[in-house]
Formats: sequence, structure tokens, C-alpha cells
Amino acid sequence: MADIYEIVEKASKTGKVERGVNEVTKAVERGIAKAIVVASDVDPKELTQHLPILCEEKKIQFFEADSREKLGISAQINRPTAAIAIIEVGEAKLDSLK
Repeated sequence: MADIYEIVEKASKTGKVERGVNEVTKAVERGIAKAIVVASDVDPKELTQHLPILCEEKKIQFFEADSREKLGISAQINRPTAAIAIIEVGEAKLDSLK
């Protein structure tokens, strides 16, 4: 079973991802996100607490990662990120996470 960081890395290399809470929120509201990954070490939690609810409403897969640092690295950016939206999965296999 692939881990969430491998999926994000593959999607960011072969598909399309949006990075950051604002961009992720827009992608969810527009219904273009296939999956959302949020780091559990976000502080304050209020920054991302709306995302699981939005994902449920829009029927978008929601995953939690344990580290903003690792999430940023797997999304091909050199800084921590609180949230990632997978827009196009590319070669990533989302169903391997279920």
C-alpha cells in the first residue's frame, strides 16, 4: 500500500496539484479536486478545520498527513505546506490509499 506522500509526489510530478489552504479551498469549492491532503501538525488548527466538512459536502476524498514539512517536500516545494489538492492524479493511484 502506497503512503500519502508517495501519492502526492507522483501526482505533483505527473498530474496537477494545488498547494496552500487558499488554493485548496478554491479547488474544493469549484469541485475540481480529486483528493485533499491536510497536514495534522498545522497550528492553529482553525486554518484547515473547514476542509474535511467541505470535502464531505462535495464528495471529495480527504486524507491526513502527519507533517507539513514532508507534505511540502512531496509536493515539490521547498517549504512546509498545510494542504494539497490533487487536481489531476497523473500516474498516482488514489485507490491504493483506501
